[in-house]
Amino acid sequence: MRIAETERLILREMTAEDAEDFFRIYNDRKTKKFVVKTFISLEDVRGQIEKHIENYYKKYGFGLWATVLKENNRLIGRCGLLYQEVEGVEDLEVAYLFDSDYWGNGFAAEAAEMLVKLGFQRFGFNRVVAYIDPQNTASIRVAEKVGLKYEREIAQFKDFGKVSMYSLEI
Repeated sequence: MRIAETERLILREMTAEDAEDFFRIYNDRKTKKFVVKTFISLEDVRGQIEKHIENYYKKYGFGLWATVLKENNRLIGRCGLLYQEVEGVEDLEVAYLFDSDYWGNGFAAEAAEMLVKLGFQRFGFNRVVAYIDPQNTASIRVAEKVGLKYEREIAQFKDFGKVSMYSLEI
């Protein structure tokens, strides 16, 4: 199901058929630097997608979405909205991850701008956050470009370790 589109991107629900593309993206050596979970097999990725469909789409109506380039219908990443609980506080995270072949083209910022809009306008939240590896300067620039401001350091975020927290409230 199509969720939204930007000038160059289509955001749609992931399906098990996307597993091959995600397996490629998740296991790219550049992308892997910022992905904690190692996906050993295509079946592992397919299972993760099916679990996400159950835990997010069916429960909340949002989650991580396949991000497809309009010009050639190629799946180039994923982006979306996730509930995250950090230090006892639940927030709505704006998350994005793209195939390294497409880095530097503004796709992450284009997607993140839409995610912020969806979080506030369609899903009615008044705050969004992003948890970013302090070494991931490109992702920090994306967050700042769409209006998120540095809030604080989080000593331990899941398996990621230390992250910087950026937020935007309306």
